[in-house]
Amino acid sequence: MKIAVSACLLGENCKYNGGNNFNSELLKRIEKHEILSICPEVEGGLSIPRDCCEILNGKVMSCKGVDVTSSFEKGAKVCLKKVMDFHADLIIVQSRSPSCGVNEIYDGSFSHTKIKGNGIFVQKCIEAGLKVIDIKEYLNYE
Repeated sequence: MKIAVSACLLGENCKYNGGNNFNSELLKRIEKHEILSICPEVEGGLSIPRDCCEILNGKVMSCKGVDVTSSFEKGAKVCLKKVMDFHADLIIVQSRSPSCGVNEIYDGSFSHTKIKGNGIFVQKCIEAGLKVIDIKEYLNYE
């Protein structure tokens, strides 16, 4: 199986705060599969570290009030092409992010309030007919 995975889950320090979301259980479960590591935010030209961002009224805004939607859109487009060229059977992401949130994102108030919704990258993948799931769902999936 070909699986695209959020780079932060594989231990790459690409989160907004310079850290990662490494998950050893995920690594064990995917080790026999062909893996593509992706980070739409880095592909969009955003720095590591960078300001925390959330989606508000369809735009991605930084915690300092800067509209960074174009960077998120660019990164989503680049990663979607990579995933399509890779012929991924599945995409595993870290939810709540404005890029990789699947079914749940933060509400744009920077108050840690979660709402239903998808990140920019995930939405493009779903529209392209790709299967995207959150890591928690994947670890309960198999």
